[in-house]
Amino acid sequence: MASINHSDYKESTIEGRYVTHEILQEKWFVNFDASMLQNIGTSVEGHTIQSVTLGKGETKILMWSQMHGNESTTTKAALDMLNFLISDNKLAKSIVDSCRVLVIPILNPDGAKRYTRTNANNIDLNRDAKLLSQPESNVLRNVFNDFKPDYCFNLHDQRTLFSAGKTEKPATVSFLSPASDIGRNLTPSRESAMKIIVGMNKALQKEIPGQVGRYDDDFNDNCVGDFFQTKQVPTILFEAGHYAKDYYREKTREFIFYSLLEALGIIAQERIDEFETGDYFKIPENEKMYYDVLVKNAQVINPSFGPKYSIGFRFKEILKENTVLFEPEIVDKDELKGCFGHETYDCSNQKDFDALSFRKEILSLILTAQQ
Repeated sequence: MASINHSDYKESTIEGRYVTHEILQEKWFVNFDASMLQNIGTSVEGHTIQSVTLGKGETKILMWSQMHGNESTTTKAALDMLNFLISDNKLAKSIVDSCRVLVIPILNPDGAKRYTRTNANNIDLNRDAKLLSQPESNVLRNVFNDFKPDYCFNLHDQRTLFSAGKTEKPATVSFLSPASDIGRNLTPSRESAMKIIVGMNKALQKEIPGQVGRYDDDFNDNCVGDFFQTKQVPTILFEAGHYAKDYYREKTREFIFYSLLEALGIIAQERIDEFETGDYFKIPENEKMYYDVLVKNAQVINPSFGPKYSIGFRFKEILKENTVLFEPEIVDKDELKGCFGHETYDCSNQKDFDALSFRKEILSLILTAQQ
């Protein structure tokens, strides 16, 4: 990764958290020859769902992003990855010579437009793998059946609450090789996915040491990744998480970009067996240890609270005039031992107290909160 500069391939016309099909149509799809683009179906509200296909190799890799409409970081990273794949870079040429990569940048265009997790029918597409009750779910299944991928990458964002294990390290990137049965047995396809994840983790540790997590692997075959894993196709869940002061996730975008290139390189160069399945389980599991803002000794501001009283805030994402705003809301109140904040203020410390005085919306919520 050190030899590849993300900024050389970053699609600078697409930034922020609000990414829609219309924005891609206007600013990004024009970069590609019409032969690479395909209309693969329509959403509940009739919006076109498109795919981009690159490469001429035998190994087929299917990726999809924004099946949850408000999870756009991996979409941005996938655009950057595709920009890389059409470049003259030596690794890019190796990948497109060995592989055929099909990417669905936005599977849920209605949810992307509304900035919602669900589609226009208020259905979570990642819980519709067996029911296939939604048109978007059928689009993905039809592509899966027709393309017959050798590998699947399921691209998502995760919330800011996750830490990498029980540490003060945020889970900036998390991975999962989904289970393919209730017993969570190590099938050949699952082990292949695990080994690729080990390779990505090894590379990421040089960039974000201690900030890679492993997602929960409880089996649910109505989840798309689990379902595809039951079909003996190695499937990897990518989760873009929080990096310090990066709520628009432009830095996390970079790490997902590098992860995608690492995974594609491992597959193209047939290096999967260089990695050990056992090392997958050494990646710490995600834990829910973080608040966006943690205020300690809040009784200094609101005397109605008891001693050593803490308040945990998380940001609610609000779409306003095509921009995502982050509005704090109180989610926990107590001593909150063992928890961390992406921002932490201890009101018993004068410096923290003074800094918090500039956070009017936080102060207002503390003053009006009840124990």
